Amino acid sequence: MEPESHLSASINSTRIERTIPSRMTLATLLRDELGLTGTKVSCGLQACGVCTVLVDDNPVSSCTFLAADIDGASVTTIEGLADGDTLHPIQEAFIERFAFQCGFCTPGFILMAKALLDREPDPSREEIIDWFEGNICRCTGYAPILDAVEAAAAVIRTAPRSGAAYREEQA
Repeated sequence: MEPESHLSASINSTRIERTIPSRMTLATLLRDELGLTGTKVSCGLQACGVCTVLVDDNPVSSCTFLAADIDGASVTTIEGLADGDTLHPIQEAFIERFAFQCGFCTPGFILMAKALLDREPDPSREEIIDWFEGNICRCTGYAPILDAVEAAAAVIRTAPRSGAAYREEQA
């Protein structure tokens, strides 16, 4: 019998409690158990950034991160950024700058961008490039992604709004 772990965490501001297999990955919990299919899995090796989610505001590769390790933590997936039909400024910038084609890698890039802009609201283009070192896109050529992050940074700097504060502002 496989060992199990009790899990109590916040996922997109919703509290969950459950018993899970100790070796279950966070991606499996999110996609298969909770139906949050915005989190994609590509390489399964923590090499492409497609499966990136935020755990306590830190980007992690959910394909190799154990779900049991989020016990007591707060997780944000791509589904947790928008408030209904009101997109987060990073999501808006990705649409406005055509920063995706197939869209498979987009959730990982957006969540990485959020983590970056939460830490550094005015990153240089070189800092953005360095930050995305572990993210791979096979469609866009990266320039639109970098443009989108710069545009989102400008919006966020002039009207800081993220998380609960952002949602309150939109109400």
